[in-house]
Amino acid sequence: MVVLIVTCPPGREGDAILELEWALEKVHVRGTDWGGVLIAETPLSKDEVIKRLLSFETQALQRVTPLDYLLPAGIEEMEEKAVELMKGKTGTFAVRAKVRGNKKLGEKEIERALGSRIVKELDLRVDLSRPDWVVAVEVIGKKAGLGVLRGDEVLKFEVKD
Repeated sequence: MVVLIVTCPPGREGDAILELEWALEKVHVRGTDWGGVLIAETPLSKDEVIKRLLSFETQALQRVTPLDYLLPAGIEEMEEKAVELMKGKTGTFAVRAKVRGNKKLGEKEIERALGSRIVKELDLRVDLSRPDWVVAVEVIGKKAGLGVLRGDEVLKFEVKD
């Protein structure tokens, strides 16, 4: 199961949901309390999702971040999953966090905690400018999406008004 954090212009959520359904076919999309932010889940592989969305002509999707897990937004839970996902990886990494609607967690706090745990347990090097891997964390309220991506796996589209 791949979790997608999707952004679109506020007010265009309905269009974005339809586009995801057309492009991916097998997908469950739900809105969030934040305008222009959707969470989608699909049984398709990350590679298949990326391939389908890149070949789809979108009018509403702005950014699609494919992630591996949706879990409670707690530092310990996120650290455990981040280490699990990075096992067996080689090269450099960076942690990138985006927090929406959670006053208990800060982006820098998450990045430092996960990064230091990965360095300590897996002995990987941090490279903030050109990492081989990005540990992406998207906190939305009490939930956190977490995944390990290569740079080209976060999809950005230009939306024309």
